[in-house]
Amino acid sequence: MTFVKTLQSTSMAVSLASAFSITGLAASAEEVQELKWAVPISFSSNLTALGDTLPWVAEQLKNASGGKIEFEVFEPNKMIPALSVFESTATGQIEVGYSWMGYERGQVPASALFGATPFGLEPAQFIAWMYQADGNALLQELFEPYNVHPILCGVISPEAAGWFKFPIETVEQLAGLKFRAAGLGGEIMKEVGMSVTVLPGGELYQALETGVLDATEFSLPTVDEQLGFYQVAKYYHLPGWHQPSTSQYLYISGDVWDDLNKTTQSLIETSCMAGVTYAMARAEALQGAVLNSFEDKGVTAEQLPEEVLQKFRDATEVVMTREAEADPMFAKIYGSMMAFKAENASWHALGYLPRDWAWDNASKPE
Repeated sequence: MTFVKTLQSTSMAVSLASAFSITGLAASAEEVQELKWAVPISFSSNLTALGDTLPWVAEQLKNASGGKIEFEVFEPNKMIPALSVFESTATGQIEVGYSWMGYERGQVPASALFGATPFGLEPAQFIAWMYQADGNALLQELFEPYNVHPILCGVISPEAAGWFKFPIETVEQLAGLKFRAAGLGGEIMKEVGMSVTVLPGGELYQALETGVLDATEFSLPTVDEQLGFYQVAKYYHLPGWHQPSTSQYLYISGDVWDDLNKTTQSLIETSCMAGVTYAMARAEALQGAVLNSFEDKGVTAEQLPEEVLQKFRDATEVVMTREAEADPMFAKIYGSMMAFKAENASWHALGYLPRDWAWDNASKPE
């Protein structure tokens, strides 16, 4: 009798434990909401280390959610115009999109600071400011009036200063130069007398070939090679002073974001943080080989002259002061960013080997 009772009690305990376990698993699984979003992107997914980040994030989200969260990625212009992700999200035309931040500068002037800040923070510094300082809080404050919740979801290495049909050797050559640029970099180029226009990446080759443009910037060496710029412009100038880091964001409707529970929100945020790491690693890993290959294609790759960089830096001070005076949020965000850069400067300068340092005995056997 005792044995039977004990067995029955044990069986009941096991059954109850199993029931609680199953219930717990079910509750845990239900915490991730089922989402299927159409997500238009601004850059083609075949552009290496630029357009391929969001498809990777989408795959991670699907795997991590057990298939509950699906992003159907739409290539540029297939669902909405390539450069209208912000506007389409803010007006409720789409629930979510993915783009470089700055194309909405006309409506949200300070947004360009989050996309790329001339002579600003390098990639590691930028994500430090975003994740460990004021960056993300300021980002949400900036976009809240537009009912948009942006999430940092990709950061890449510096872009090139541009492709030119002739070498830039003096400041005087910049006057009237027909150039494609976006964001704050474009405003600074206008300040030094360049004739600046914004065109999508897919139109730039023809614009260079036909003379609509004298020169253009667009992205990293991997991307610029895919777009074929080296075939129509043989001088490749660096560094990317206008975009020392370049950041893309998941733009989510504020109402849609607020309807998600914390678990679902966290899964999306964590996947985007992984996307930042993926993009930074991919961008940094692939550029050297492509840059080295340009010589065989007849391309001269070299730094801009010091006087040209100084001219751009002087113009940057003028433009940033003007923008800050016109927009309190611009002043607040830029001030935070520059304060972080100043605080980080001694570590940035002393903590790493100088970029021009070389080992004297590099060619000698140990």
